[in-house]
Amino acid sequence: MKRKHVTRPRVIAAVSLAGAMSCLALASTTLASTTHSGKRDAPRPVVVGGHRVEVPVRGGTATVDTASLRVTARTARGTVELSAPAATAPGKPGSVTTSPGTARWSYPDTGLDVIARAGDNGRLVLSVTSTGKATEKAARELSWPVTGTDRRASAVQLPRGEGLSLPVADRFWNSSRAGLVDSEMAMESSLSMPLWGYTLGDRQGVSYLVPSDIGTALRVTSEEGRLRTAATHRFSRADGTTRYTVAFSLTDGSPVASARDYRAWLAGHGELKSLRKKIEETPATRKLLGAFHAYLWGDARKAGFTRELRGLGVDRMWLGYDADDRPMDAAATSAAKKAGYLVGPYDSFANGQDPATSDAPTSTWPGTVYPDFCVRDADDKPVPGFHDRGCYLSSEAFEKAEPRHHYLADRTRRMTGAGADSYFLDVDAAGELFRDHSTAHPMTKAKDRANRLARMKRLADQGLVLGSESAGAWANRELAFDHGSGTPVTDGLWKAQRDRETWGGYAPANAPNIFFKPAELPADVAKAMYDPVYRVPLYETALHDSLVNTERWELSYDKLPRQKTDRALLAMLYNTPLNFVLTGDSLKKNGSELAALQKYFAPLHKAAGTEPLTGFRSLTADRTVQRTVFGDGTLTVTANFGSTPYKGLPGGCVDAELKDDSTPRRLCPASVADTP
Repeated sequence: MKRKHVTRPRVIAAVSLAGAMSCLALASTTLASTTHSGKRDAPRPVVVGGHRVEVPVRGGTATVDTASLRVTARTARGTVELSAPAATAPGKPGSVTTSPGTARWSYPDTGLDVIARAGDNGRLVLSVTSTGKATEKAARELSWPVTGTDRRASAVQLPRGEGLSLPVADRFWNSSRAGLVDSEMAMESSLSMPLWGYTLGDRQGVSYLVPSDIGTALRVTSEEGRLRTAATHRFSRADGTTRYTVAFSLTDGSPVASARDYRAWLAGHGELKSLRKKIEETPATRKLLGAFHAYLWGDARKAGFTRELRGLGVDRMWLGYDADDRPMDAAATSAAKKAGYLVGPYDSFANGQDPATSDAPTSTWPGTVYPDFCVRDADDKPVPGFHDRGCYLSSEAFEKAEPRHHYLADRTRRMTGAGADSYFLDVDAAGELFRDHSTAHPMTKAKDRANRLARMKRLADQGLVLGSESAGAWANRELAFDHGSGTPVTDGLWKAQRDRETWGGYAPANAPNIFFKPAELPADVAKAMYDPVYRVPLYETALHDSLVNTERWELSYDKLPRQKTDRALLAMLYNTPLNFVLTGDSLKKNGSELAALQKYFAPLHKAAGTEPLTGFRSLTADRTVQRTVFGDGTLTVTANFGSTPYKGLPGGCVDAELKDDSTPRRLCPASVADTP
């Protein structure tokens, strides 16, 4: 993620931290913060005195206790705690210096420098930099902010996949059954966006953004039956993580407020690119609007299958195919494009294996790419690749070699030789970044991310409609779609998938059971992933009009029969496509269901797919009835996940209204499944 360079301002005042509070007025400086509309507020003072630094924020005044890094805020409704004292003591603070809108101090014992300032949109922004003056042990980690400690905290929001909003006292989520408590989530890989938030009682909350996500992890704990969170940043000069920034915002308490705040941050830093702009640059991208997504197997990769699908009335699809010895040929690709569909291969630049024993074409590279390009750990050993086969390949090694050898360009040219107009690049945007200790191609995680963005941009610049797996928000500028960030994965899913007897394996070749065999999730896994009362559209609030987001492709719509209704309602509520896997006889089994669902979805997504998600709320106390709004009322969707009708909307059904509709458009997925 690109960051603005912060110029060190001239120091104009200094106040001893031992001074009394009567010194507050002596260190006042002023600032003008920018509103959401672009207008500027009247200047307000940043005040320093004793061990308190007061910074004006939208909705009140924030106070940082330099002795402990506790952060509070005075609001019209009283004082709230934004962070308890740091869990790892930063040490004894030095004196505070100020310049317009900024205060700074240091902790000499641990070698940490801190800048507190009033940021854009009324945020409090704190940046902590490790100067390297202290011992490695003393300065290695800072566990802060410590959040959810305010007694009014009622719900915590986490961007696990699409997003969750969890009542802090919920017994399930405080138990080991949910698989959340005592887990540590790397912000650059385990979360889809570098943020979290809390609702504090009625119409009040706080958002936490971490632009310096690499090297930061969020830990969830249960304290006296209530969910709390704490971020921990590991400072390392070698890893390039010596600076740690957290932005705090007071919010209206909406469960999607933190995502709104992050969207504003991205836009303000030039890191948000609209789907409209991507369509303008690559017109084929428009074919994503209204399209469901499907991976094809067996005879589904032939031209006749595509014509049969179009004959059912399915006017938009994204069709992909796995990298094996039977890709879609030119005739099949041409038929798909003629039908109005996008079509493209799955590929990966991340894995390398010995060509003599490789189990996948995507893991086979020319020359000595394997093993020369392997990422190496601190012991100079190759980092094992997919399923512990081969190794992960270094993006830095590819970037250094590409101008001369064209390994990636040649691969792409070969993979799209049949005329594909789309491309799915596995894991590049998923966020699992690598530190490469190789002396031939050393690389930090930040450099790995930059390399991936550069090669994704090259693919998009070729006119390919580009997608990747479980895309982190940092990749939104280069991608048109992703498969996976719609799914709030819990670790119990991986355990379920390893049970080949119930989940299925990789046979038969034309329709592997791992993708096609219906399965039942363990009850706790199903609750953690798909109970709609805990689901909120954080990802869509931030990025709906930037890229098209779906669930993980191995969790096709038909894979989990018990969750079909809720998944269909969530897709319509969030205005996101369903994902399928299809083989030669799939349309005979459930083609009418796919066609009916796509027919309902297509006009809604064509109208609102390029609009932001502007509203989300629950209409009932039990959160079983939820509503979304896109754009300036372009589309309004109401979903009833319960069993009791709500104002005429039956349970298990969804109503959608486009701006010019006279009556709602209703879908009841269970009845569609019974359509002959």
